[in-house]
Amino acid sequence: MEPRKKSPRSLFVTSCVFLLCVGSQRVSAGDCPADGRTWVPNGDKCYHFVHGEEDYVKSYTFERARSLCRGFELLTIQSAEDNDFVIKYSREVWKGVVVMWMGMYYDTNSDTMRWLNENPVTYTNWESTGLSDLLPTETCVALQGNTGKWENVSCSDDVENGVVCEAAQKAETPRQQPNALISALVILSVVAIMGVSAVIWFLHQRHNLGSSVFTAFEYHPPFRVLENDQSCLVEAEETNSVP
Repeated sequence: MEPRKKSPRSLFVTSCVFLLCVGSQRVSAGDCPADGRTWVPNGDKCYHFVHGEEDYVKSYTFERARSLCRGFELLTIQSAEDNDFVIKYSREVWKGVVVMWMGMYYDTNSDTMRWLNENPVTYTNWESTGLSDLLPTETCVALQGNTGKWENVSCSDDVENGVVCEAAQKAETPRQQPNALISALVILSVVAIMGVSAVIWFLHQRHNLGSSVFTAFEYHPPFRVLENDQSCLVEAEETNSVP
């Protein structure tokens, strides 16, 4: 048995679906790390609020806080919106007053505070503008959970009870955005396929019905006399003319 051929109509539908799939696009969103921990997206970053043991008082040194982030950065804040989000969310996951370590240090080369990822500090929310009595090499920063203010603390001597890790959202590779030229090409392709499909359908019908399709369009002039008929008339006239 010969395999069943696809009809021109089915070919047309398949082609249209293919073109629509090619012309479609999907805008992808970012993605937080999938390492088994709970990450909370906000803006272009993700945050992990370390819970720790529920039955024990939290007490983290600066180095311990960094190690808990396992390759990710400690909390950095670049805007008032970031600051407000961290404070608001920390009150939902932790009870009581929590002071969180921030990934900031004093850079003795530039005599300024910098983030651990070497980004400059463009936003601050200090609790006071007074000078700290800490040595520059031991100056770190903590975020007060009850006020949202920042304060200078000792990197080596102080311990805090809150750790927030931070990671940049991984942006998925978006598909190519369709432009006006692509849209026009898709429309022209659909129109061309419709025209070709119509021709194929017409030829397909002619093949199935034979020449009967064109019979009605054949032109027969009225009173047309065939050559054989003319020969008969000449012979008859010659016969009648013989005495």
